[in-house]
Amino acid sequence: MPNIKIFAGNSHPELAQRIAQRLGTEPSKVVLKKFANQETCVEIGESVRGEDVYILQSGTGCGEVNDHLMEMLIMIHACKIASAERVTAVIPCYPYARQDKKDKSRAPISAKLVANMLSVAGADHIITMDLHASQIQGFFDIPVDNLYAEPAVLKWIKENIENWRECVIVSPDAGGAKRVVSIADRLNVNFALIHKERAVANEVQRMTLVGDVDNRTAIIVDDLADTCGTVVKAAEKLKEAGAKAVYAVMTHGVFSGPALERVMGSCIEAIVVSNTIPQHEKIAVCPKIQVIDVSSIIGEAIRRTHNGESISYLLKNIPL
Repeated sequence: MPNIKIFAGNSHPELAQRIAQRLGTEPSKVVLKKFANQETCVEIGESVRGEDVYILQSGTGCGEVNDHLMEMLIMIHACKIASAERVTAVIPCYPYARQDKKDKSRAPISAKLVANMLSVAGADHIITMDLHASQIQGFFDIPVDNLYAEPAVLKWIKENIENWRECVIVSPDAGGAKRVVSIADRLNVNFALIHKERAVANEVQRMTLVGDVDNRTAIIVDDLADTCGTVVKAAEKLKEAGAKAVYAVMTHGVFSGPALERVMGSCIEAIVVSNTIPQHEKIAVCPKIQVIDVSSIIGEAIRRTHNGESISYLLKNIPL
């Protein structure tokens, strides 16, 4: 059987180190730099002939989305033409995931374009986490494993929320209802929904709460925290409706623009995100941020993929 080779891009070397540690190995050697004209240069530092290669690059939230995407494409291509047996792109946070449909005239479906680019570069398999829309899996003609942070979220809620059996799980929009219902069912608690209307992208005009949160702890669950305008307004709405405390749990903490200032000035007790995107600098600015480690889930998915085992266990459980 070929050996595992894990290559890390510049987006999140710490996560790659944690995953490699879990697999009892070290990240493989690669030199990533830029030429004077800002072109990306990749030099794979060891043989990958006949090996099972995993390239880890988080696609968004690090300020240099396009650079990191290009870096990953070049690394995939370099390994493929160096005769790697199989190349798997491990993308904890999929780039351009919110551009997944033609929602207005002449709008691009950029998530599909990224899928095409990954396939053309030579990726044989994709491992990602909590896609913004599950149908993105259908943009690929190669296998896609969409892992869920849900088991880690459930563990955090049970360990950190007092009287969690009395809490209400809240979706900040209709699109996240399925995710919220799944978590509420597994905790055996109630759920609520906030309907929002947008005037322009990233700005919410009006919100309506459907459900009862009076004198209960409300936990807002979503896949992505970007500018945090929605989650902060949702928290205010929940407080107005009588919620005792409001927490927010998001898989991907992008925190762009005024997000950190908004969170610090809000009534949210804590905003919990996974480490699919690096958070050290953001925690220093905003102590309300707490981080869930998902490296065990991604690492176990890599191990099972390498050994030809099923990964369906990981969709409901955290690996030991």
